Amino acid sequence: MTALGDIWIYLAASPLTWLGITLAAYILSLRIAEAIGNPPFANSVLLTAALIIPLLLLSDTSYPVYFEGAQFVHFLLGPATVSLAIPLFRNLHAVKRALLPIAVALVAGSLTAMGSALAIVALFGAPADVLASIAPKSVSAPIAMELAKGLGGIPSLAAVLVILTGITGAVIVTPLMNALGIQNYAARGFAVGVASHGIGTARALQVSDTAGAFSGIAMALNGAFTAVLIAGLVMLG
Repeated sequence: MTALGDIWIYLAASPLTWLGITLAAYILSLRIAEAIGNPPFANSVLLTAALIIPLLLLSDTSYPVYFEGAQFVHFLLGPATVSLAIPLFRNLHAVKRALLPIAVALVAGSLTAMGSALAIVALFGAPADVLASIAPKSVSAPIAMELAKGLGGIPSLAAVLVILTGITGAVIVTPLMNALGIQNYAARGFAVGVASHGIGTARALQVSDTAGAFSGIAMALNGAFTAVLIAGLVMLG
């Protein structure tokens, strides 16, 4: 047991170990979700976290040590966010046909996502840095972290809130849309893209190509709109 413990201590200190564990946990989560029919609650990000967190606790591994390996995955968030321009370009004709509804839905969805969260948190007396961290919760993590930093918030907290928002949206979007009787997959996808960024978009792609395309479009547009909106607020402040 002592020899095994020494080996684990050595491996745990290597960034590549935790990178490998993260990738393996993600692949396993995809297999689990597929095996049970990809229900809404079997979100790959949620399952991956559920697999990794106990390992971190049992091995007494701190987040900075873990992030040394996970930062390679984190780095890919930037290019992944930029690549959202691809579905926007591919569906540009559909966007042009529905330009007014998309613009209205984008503004309404973005302002509601931001305003409702800020109002609820402010009601409970949250400090200014927490308010700044929660404001960009419905955009992708790289954008949210930069916006939170510019507002005087906590980037790491913003990232956590983004993930929680995405998981929640991905889990409830299908049963919620079904309950509301919304059958238009473009509308369903756009709604989850505005509210739940990439994690919601991944769920939309599992349901329908159309929903996935419009969710990607919504995610890209909401990221740009929220960044401009918050930048304007900072300048006015």
